[in-house]
Amino acid sequence: MAIRITKVYTRHGDKGDTHLVGGSRVGKDDPRIESYGTIDELNAILGIVRACNDDTPASPATKRLDQILRQVQNELFDLGSELATPPDAAWEGMIRIGPAQIEVLERTIDECQADLKPLESFILPGGGTIAAFLHQARTVCRRAERDILRLMRREPIGDSVLGYVNRLSDLLFVLSRWMSHTLGEPEYLWEKGLTLPVGRAPKAVKGKKA
Repeated sequence: MAIRITKVYTRHGDKGDTHLVGGSRVGKDDPRIESYGTIDELNAILGIVRACNDDTPASPATKRLDQILRQVQNELFDLGSELATPPDAAWEGMIRIGPAQIEVLERTIDECQADLKPLESFILPGGGTIAAFLHQARTVCRRAERDILRLMRREPIGDSVLGYVNRLSDLLFVLSRWMSHTLGEPEYLWEKGLTLPVGRAPKAVKGKKA
């Protein structure tokens, strides 16, 4: 189906509500809006990851990462549409996230995990730029999972939605480790009980910052 957008603003949401698929209007803080809004935020961060990846010297790993994230971004757009559609507005042939998409995520996790050593410590977010943004995407994905769960307690959504988002957060964690590994970048490991060393701050040199 061709889509043509000729006007960005409508002024219809200036009083704090918006419309869902099917035409019903709800507040912009409605759990359904929160859910697909967080999915949109996640998609935007994955766009940043792909942009950083494009600036990285091409390799089989960078090409594979872009392939994976391109698929995920499109699926998240479909998922956002699904979440924006209340049960009474669903239509025959509507694109929905299902078990097949979850299975692909699981296969991709296993594919990347095969290159990694078992964890012997918790991982702190960070490392290289791509890995750091993938960690941020993971945390937003977890928030999306919580938002969707709150929506599920109020009204029905697709059977595979929560499972997909849960598995996606796992994939983003593995991808962050996999990219650190393939790019030769160090991982930040959690150090139990670490404290800031006690000592004096360096004295400022006249004319220079400390």
